[in-house]
Amino acid sequence: MDKFKFVRNGMIRLPPGFRFQPTDEELVFQYLRCKVFSCPLPASIIPEINVCMYDPWDLPGNLEQERYFFSNKESKYRNGNRANRATSSGYWKATGADKKIVSSRRNHIVGKKKTLVFYRGKSPHVSKTDWVMHEYCLVNAETTASIHATENALTPKGNWVLCRVFSKKRSGKMDEEIVVNYNSIKVNNNANPASSSSSCSSSSGITEVTSPSEECGEEISSCPKF
Repeated sequence: MDKFKFVRNGMIRLPPGFRFQPTDEELVFQYLRCKVFSCPLPASIIPEINVCMYDPWDLPGNLEQERYFFSNKESKYRNGNRANRATSSGYWKATGADKKIVSSRRNHIVGKKKTLVFYRGKSPHVSKTDWVMHEYCLVNAETTASIHATENALTPKGNWVLCRVFSKKRSGKMDEEIVVNYNSIKVNNNANPASSSSSCSSSSGITEVTSPSEECGEEISSCPKF
C-alpha cells in the first residue's frame, strides 16, 4: 500500500468510504515500531510534524476528526528527560496513569499510551480546554532491537512518538449522533420487519478490510519482532 500517498500538504486524504480507525496495538506495532526502526509502513498515511510547534486547533487536518502525527519528542532541558510540550498559546499536561499496550499474540508489553489535556494560557492564568492528545511510545526500543538483532542489527532512529489529537467536545457529539442513528434504525425495523432482511442483503456494498495485525502479523522480517 506504500504506493498510495494519502498525505497531501500535511493532511490525510483517504478515498471515499475509507476510514482510518486503528487500535492502540496497531498504532504501536504496525506504525510506530516501523517508523522507529525505519521499516516499510503499512501505508504512508501519518504525516511527520512537531506537534508542539502548533496549537491543537492549528494542526493540519480536519478539526472534526481525529488526527494522527509522527512527532520527535524534544527535551525541555538539555540534560534532562522531561519533554517540552509548550506551544505558543499554552501547554499539554499529562493526566492519569500511562496505559500499557500489550501484544495480543505474544502477551508482551510493546508500548504505552500517555493521555494529555491542553491548557490555554500561562501559569497561573490558565484554562482547561476540550483538546486531548494520546501519545504513544515504544517500551525499551533499544532492548527490543538488541534481543532480536540479526546480522544487520537495527537501531532506533530518532525519538519518535505517535500522537492522536482530537476534541473531546466533538467526540461526544459524534457518540450522540451514533446513538440517535441507531435508535432510528431500531424504530424503522420494528415498523417494517422486512427492512431488516433487505438491509442485510444490501450490505454487499461494504468492503471488508483485513486488520493489519491479521494480514501482516509479524511477517516483517526486517523489523524486530515483539
